[in-house]
Amino acid sequence: MGSKKRGSNTVEEVDSKLETSSAKVVAEPSRKKMKKEKKGEREERVDGFAGPSSTGVKPMERKKKRKALDKEKHHVSSDNKGLVPKIMDLESKVDESRVSMETSTSSSGLPEFHIDVFKELASADVSIREAAAERLVTELQEVQRAYDKFEKKELIEGELKLEAEKDDGLNNCAPSVRYAVRRLIRGVSSSRECARQGFALGLTILVGAIPSIKVDSMLKLIVDLLEVSSSMKGQEARDCLLGRLFAYGALARSGRLTEGGISDKSSPHVKEFTGSLISLAARKRYLQEPAVSVLLELVDKLPVETLLNEVLEAPGLQDWFEGATEVGNPDALVLAIKLQKKLAVDKKVFGKLLPYPYRSSRLFAVDHLTSIVNCLKESTFCQPRVHSVWPVLANILLPDSVLQDVNSVSGSSSIKKHKKNRKHGSSEEDAEENLRCFWEVIVEGSLLLSSHDRKHLAYDVLLLLLPRLPASCVPVVLSYKFVQCLMDILSTKDSWLHKVAQNFLKELSDWVKFDDARRVAVIVALQKHSNGKFDCITRTKTVKEFMADFKTESGCMLFIQNLMSMFLDEGHASEEPSDQSQTTDDNSEIGSVEDRDPVGTLGTSEHLKNWVIDSLPNVMKQLKLDPEAKFRVQKEILKFLAVQGLFSSSLGTEVTSFELQEKFRWPKAATSSALCRMCIEQLQQLLANAQKGEGPHAVASGLEANDLGSYFMRFLSTLCNIPSVSLYRSLSNEDEKAFKKLQAMETQLSREERNSGLSADAHKLHALRYLLIQLLLQILLRPGEFSEAASELVMCCKKAFPSPDLLESSGEDEPDGDGTPELMDVLVDTLLSLLPQSSAPMRSAIEQVFKYFCGDVTDDGLLRMLRVIKKDLKPARHQDIDSDDDEDEDDDDEILGIEEAEESDEAETGETGDSDEQTDDSEAVVGVQAVGEELPEASDDSDGGMDDDAMFRMDSYLAQIFKERKNQAGGKSQVLKVFSNLVQAFVNPHTTEGSQQLGQRIWGILQKKIFKAKEHPRGEAVQLPVLESLLEKNLKLASKPFKKKKPATNPSKKKQSASWDRHKMITSLAQNSTFWILKIIDAKNFPESELQRVFEIFEGVLVAYFDSKKSQMKSDFLKDVFRRRPWIGHHLFGFLLEKCGTAKSRYRQVEALDLLIEILKPLVSGSPSVSKKMLESHLPKLCHLIKELVTNMPKKPSRRAEVRKFCERVFEILRDHDLSTSFLTSLEPETADACKSHLGGAFLALE
Repeated sequence: MGSKKRGSNTVEEVDSKLETSSAKVVAEPSRKKMKKEKKGEREERVDGFAGPSSTGVKPMERKKKRKALDKEKHHVSSDNKGLVPKIMDLESKVDESRVSMETSTSSSGLPEFHIDVFKELASADVSIREAAAERLVTELQEVQRAYDKFEKKELIEGELKLEAEKDDGLNNCAPSVRYAVRRLIRGVSSSRECARQGFALGLTILVGAIPSIKVDSMLKLIVDLLEVSSSMKGQEARDCLLGRLFAYGALARSGRLTEGGISDKSSPHVKEFTGSLISLAARKRYLQEPAVSVLLELVDKLPVETLLNEVLEAPGLQDWFEGATEVGNPDALVLAIKLQKKLAVDKKVFGKLLPYPYRSSRLFAVDHLTSIVNCLKESTFCQPRVHSVWPVLANILLPDSVLQDVNSVSGSSSIKKHKKNRKHGSSEEDAEENLRCFWEVIVEGSLLLSSHDRKHLAYDVLLLLLPRLPASCVPVVLSYKFVQCLMDILSTKDSWLHKVAQNFLKELSDWVKFDDARRVAVIVALQKHSNGKFDCITRTKTVKEFMADFKTESGCMLFIQNLMSMFLDEGHASEEPSDQSQTTDDNSEIGSVEDRDPVGTLGTSEHLKNWVIDSLPNVMKQLKLDPEAKFRVQKEILKFLAVQGLFSSSLGTEVTSFELQEKFRWPKAATSSALCRMCIEQLQQLLANAQKGEGPHAVASGLEANDLGSYFMRFLSTLCNIPSVSLYRSLSNEDEKAFKKLQAMETQLSREERNSGLSADAHKLHALRYLLIQLLLQILLRPGEFSEAASELVMCCKKAFPSPDLLESSGEDEPDGDGTPELMDVLVDTLLSLLPQSSAPMRSAIEQVFKYFCGDVTDDGLLRMLRVIKKDLKPARHQDIDSDDDEDEDDDDEILGIEEAEESDEAETGETGDSDEQTDDSEAVVGVQAVGEELPEASDDSDGGMDDDAMFRMDSYLAQIFKERKNQAGGKSQVLKVFSNLVQAFVNPHTTEGSQQLGQRIWGILQKKIFKAKEHPRGEAVQLPVLESLLEKNLKLASKPFKKKKPATNPSKKKQSASWDRHKMITSLAQNSTFWILKIIDAKNFPESELQRVFEIFEGVLVAYFDSKKSQMKSDFLKDVFRRRPWIGHHLFGFLLEKCGTAKSRYRQVEALDLLIEILKPLVSGSPSVSKKMLESHLPKLCHLIKELVTNMPKKPSRRAEVRKFCERVFEILRDHDLSTSFLTSLEPETADACKSHLGGAFLALE
């Protein structure tokens, strides 16, 4: 026996010795290479490359053999010269052995078989492995065919001793085939590269292609060659077990087990194969699922009779089924379900895994699910992959037939209607019931209450169900426990499952993307179980993004219906109608008479109802529909908000209106006052949005049905006429009277609007109608505050549109005497009184009214509005005692203020226009905040308290004045008065302190509507004294220094920056105002004698510029003034020369040189005689300035350069006007010497 072992392993031992010897002789790079070869040879021995004879050796003998080889390696001498001949001998022996093998193979008469094909089977490249397998089988088929033709096969076996003589059952196979089979079986246990896959592929094809390889021999060889002994280490045992699995898989896929003869009842092959697989699966958990997969492949190919007689009778299978529920074996459950599906037998052969007798409905019964829950819980061992048991259960839970039935009946109806109208959908009902039991027992009762892995599995299971899940089943799977678990995970970012939950939301979003019914069901489930706070708790925008995806009318209506059902909490109520009904009049029917739950324990939570009310109008934000469809959606929202917010039923929770042919429902629990107010606010916003989005009003187009305001008033009137329905709150006598007046007046105005057609009055009527509607809702929202304003507004409507059809007014509505105020004055007063405490939709309606009536505003009305704008929003709480501060405050209070006594005598100005640029008035103004000096409270106390938003509205009305009066030729304007008041409001920190937006709006009006307007005030009415006063105050404001506030503690950098930004904006406003006022003065063409006051004002500015350190007048601003209005510079030239020559500040002196150059520029292009005359008159002052400059030359290089530049320019102008001689004559000798010294060539050129 020992000689046989040595003879069969000669090549292997020689290769091993060669590797050991060469590894110690060659250089370092060669050593690395040989190490790789050594590693490869060792792996080849595991794969079967080292020769098949090693299989017959016991594991202990193989271990001893390795130790002996190791001892030989240690005894090798280190003498290189002695090792080289040994290596040469070993190489020659290897070559001789290989040559002898090939020659013996060819000399035997059999085709040649190349054993290097085994190396290619382990390649990582799939194509190489497939080509190697085909080559292997092709060569061995040729060898076997040639072998079968020989009669004396023992002679061939004697010549080819590739294998030791063994009883392996492969007696009819050629030696090469026998060798290949054994080597392939050993190779599937190798973990090198892809050896396991490649050798299994080769074995599959080889066994299927050569019938001489018997199945029983294969089963015996697999066990013998891949034996797992107790002495094996973990990895070695694992490789052998996996090798067995791949070998069994290769045998199953070869098709030999499913041949006709194999299915005979007496054949034990299938039974033995099944028993071997079950035995293998029972050894390790990771072998269970692939073993069952191999067995199921075989089951699909076998007839039912074979399954009954052999597979089910296989040894160990019944015990495996019996113990599956105890140990938690999901693979046994998969096998049982698959076998039951194919066999359809009523035998209790699967233990407790399947119900007996088997029915799919009983499979998902609560008692049976409880028995198999352990199997499903243990399926998490293969994560992150989902175990194969779950797709199997999903196909049974939601079969394709149910999905088709749901798709056929799904439409624009709600989910609840799906449930009611399901007459032929018994299969869908069964599926939903099965899903509910499965979800409650397995997911909620087991997975969600366990470890993180099982929670992860719960989300994977739902993702697996989603493609087959009907929208009606969404409430089942997105249950309270499931949503709560999802929120807990998403609210904790450092949770291990956070990314899992995020991925779930992403997949859920993709699932609902193109299906409105799914989207509605998901939104309702998420919000219902989170109390309307899903996005808030999870810090996501999931629900918000879902709601923004509605694009169709049907989807939007479906969502609205479900929101209404959620608000009414119909899920807790019976779907069957109540038998109790009572008809009290011809217009209403009261049903479902039940006591309301005062506590609301059965109803939807308050916060969830808040979300429902808030979401209803928001559906329209992203929706782009045609007007008809949009109006239908708005009507549904309006009716629900009106019913829930305005009314309550005294006899029950359901009322039927025969006039409207609709049923109206209320929640069983009484709606709180806060929710009613919220409904009214959303109703106001809905009407306001409808008014803005109308464009030309609907009545003008003949589409009365699309007027949402008109529809609301008819709806309101209808419900008020139902005896059992009343307003949710009782009104006082004054409010009730105002309420009825507003209703009657709106009806009258609506009739007038229809008769007006496309006239201008139609727009006014439409705007007034919506204001009346908003005021009516405001009375319900805040009783006792708007009844007086409502009466005044009704009186204005009567006067504006008198008609014999109007209601007879009572005595208190008509003022007595001849001193009746103007209609527009009353209207403006009414609008002003409504602004301070109105809601945003109310103010929007007021703005629309003003838009169409602002052209008729009187001067008195305009002054009232201006007083509102000027009023301090936040008067100073503390007054500083410091005298300097008081003086500054007095100055600020007087800046641009026009005294009340002068208002009546102030000139009326001409036309003013709007710029053609269609830009927004609220141009961005960064950092305009009131953090500067504290200013005293305004002296005007005639206006009531008005918040900053109300002032913002007033500001927009003033902008509308400029726009409307543009088209009024010869109309009286108060532009200068509006201008001065707006500038005063902007400068006053208390006005804009409360609202940065208000300051931006004032800035926008001044810039766009006044400064950049195409036209400006003109005509005889524009008085010069008013312009001079405005000019003086604006110049004073432009030169005002930035004074830091002195608080008790140092202000923050943010406040300091805001204060500085505000100062820059005020300075810019003053400069632009100066340019605008000078433009008006220049356009009037006043004679020079009348402009002396203007010149004096600028002289005073220049005096402060040169003499006072407090003056912050910018030289660039003065240069711009002189460039735009050259006549000012010409008149001030001499004065400026004189002040520049005697300036105390050298910096201001040099800076003013640019002003002189700017004044001299027009002289070059003007009349030479006039220019020369002016220069001659100022030549002495010019010489004096030159003297001061050159004799006191600045030390700073940049300033010296400015002086040289100025002198050179002056010399050039004098030379051009032939005044060089006069200038040189006027210069003193010392000045001339200084000019030569500092100016050089420029002065010499003048000589």
